[in-house]
Amino acid sequence: MKTKAALKGTTMLARILIAPTCALALAGSAAAADLPLGPPPPAAPIFAWGGFYLGGQIGYAWGADNSQLTVLSGPLGGGFLPPAYVSSAVSPAGAIGGVHIGHNWQVNQWVLGLEGEVDGTTLNKSIQPTSYLLSNTRSPVQGNIRGRIGIAFDHILVYATGGGAYAAILNAYNVLGAQGNFRTTRSGWTVGGGVEYAVDNHWSVRAEYRYSDFGYFYDGPAVFPQVFESHHWTENQVKAGFSYKFGASAPAAIVAKN
Repeated sequence: MKTKAALKGTTMLARILIAPTCALALAGSAAAADLPLGPPPPAAPIFAWGGFYLGGQIGYAWGADNSQLTVLSGPLGGGFLPPAYVSSAVSPAGAIGGVHIGHNWQVNQWVLGLEGEVDGTTLNKSIQPTSYLLSNTRSPVQGNIRGRIGIAFDHILVYATGGGAYAAILNAYNVLGAQGNFRTTRSGWTVGGGVEYAVDNHWSVRAEYRYSDFGYFYDGPAVFPQVFESHHWTENQVKAGFSYKFGASAPAAIVAKN
């Protein structure tokens, strides 16, 4: 009888001890459920293209100088020549390279920019359109100011570009051994596109193609009073370059209003 009573007492004591413990556990669970959730983990950083930058570029350029040589009749080098009209296409080509400076503004994925560029070139070509005339054309210095518009995919920027361009063009003529030189600075337009890749928050590399047109111009008289030549200079360029961007501003976001 004592054993049964002892067991009964032990059971009652266990119930008395367990009940408050369960109540405390349930209260703790309810309180934990009422606690506010912590902030979500930060999103992966998106590269910011906005800011001021400068850099350099190098590449290859090839052009076309479609010219028209006009020789009026008259004495030329001790002889008398009939009038002559000779069309020719000169294809100057060579290396091109220089420096650029610019600024980008970014709104979400869209990147707008303004860039200026100065290049030195080895574009050069000589031809002999007639038996008595040798001519050479070259463009030692070129430059441009362009707008850029592109779409960014994090570290990759695909863009189009266009604006005004200028070129110093030098033409030299040798007519029967006599020399004549003309220098002109031509303005025109340029358009193209490229891809740029950001290596880190400051350095980026690019590849770009552009087409330029410097319009029509006229040389004359070249050495002798009756020798003239007109020109139309167009050009293609492919370049690789690098840029260093100052600062690392975040892209601006457009928030829709309710």
